[in-house]
Amino acid sequence: MASTHQLKVQDIFSVKDYVCLVTGGGTGIGLMATQALAANGAKVYITGRRMEVLENAAKSHSPEEGGGQIIPIGPCDVTSKSDLEKLVKNLASKEKYLNLLVTNAGISGPKAPPDSASADELHDKIWQNESVEDWDSVLKTNVTSVYFSTVAFLPLLQASIGGKFAPRSPSVIVISSMSGIMRDSQGHFAYNAAKGATIHLSKLMSAEFEKAEVRVNSIAPGYFPSEMTMKESDDSNKTHMPAEKVQEKGHVPANRPGSDEEMAQAVIFLCKNMYVNGELIAVDGGVLNQVPGR
Repeated sequence: MASTHQLKVQDIFSVKDYVCLVTGGGTGIGLMATQALAANGAKVYITGRRMEVLENAAKSHSPEEGGGQIIPIGPCDVTSKSDLEKLVKNLASKEKYLNLLVTNAGISGPKAPPDSASADELHDKIWQNESVEDWDSVLKTNVTSVYFSTVAFLPLLQASIGGKFAPRSPSVIVISSMSGIMRDSQGHFAYNAAKGATIHLSKLMSAEFEKAEVRVNSIAPGYFPSEMTMKESDDSNKTHMPAEKVQEKGHVPANRPGSDEEMAQAVIFLCKNMYVNGELIAVDGGVLNQVPGR
C-alpha cells in the first residue's frame, strides 16, 4: 500500500530515464507526445520522413535543464520494412532497451463527401475523386506501418523488463482517431476505415503481445491542431487551429480544439499505468456523444 506522500503527481507520472520512440514525432500530435515525455524526464527519439523537421523539433522544443531529451533519429519511412530494420539497428546501437513506442505517423488520404441523395451523383463524385492507389497508401501508412513498427521493436521493448528497470512495463501507444469509431465518413472513407482498422489492430496486439509482457493501448484524438489537419506548421513545427473552425462543425460540445496539455495527459497516463492494457481512450471534446458510433 502507498503512503499519501508517495502519490504526488511528479512521482507517479514521472518518466525520468525512460527511453521512448515516437514515429511522426516532429509535428502535430506526435510532437505533443514527444514534448510531454521529454518534459517529464524521458529520452525521446523522434523519427519521420523529413530530417529537417525532426531537427527543428528538437531545436525548438528540447526541455530546459532538468528535463529529458529530444533526439532526432532517422529519417525513416515506416511503411518500409528495410527502413524499420535500419531504425531498430540504429536505436539498438545507442540504447539497450525501449520503454515506450508511440506509433503516430499517418496520412489523411482522399476526400469525397457523400452529400447527394442521387446514386449517380454519389458514384461520380467518389469514383472520380478516389483511387485504389489512394486507399492502398492510406491503409499502408495508417495500419500496416503500425503493425510492423510494433513488431520491429518488440525485442527492445521486452529488454526493458526487470532488473533495475522494475517496476516499469514496456508499452505501445497507437495514435488512432475518433474517426475510426464514428459512422459519419466525414468524406474520408479511406481514412476512417483505416483508423477503424488501427483501433482493432491495437486490441489484437494487446492480447497477442501480452505473452511478451508488452502492453498496447490506443488514443483516439478528436480535433487537434496538426500539420495534417491545417496543412501547415509554423517555424517551431506547431500549428494553430481556431476555435471557430471547430465550432462550425456543430458537433463538438467543448467548442474548441484539443490542447497540447490534454494530449500530454493521455500519453503520460497510458505510459505509466501498468494496469491498463488493450484500451482505447477517446480524447475528443465529447464528439462521440454527438455523432453516431459503433
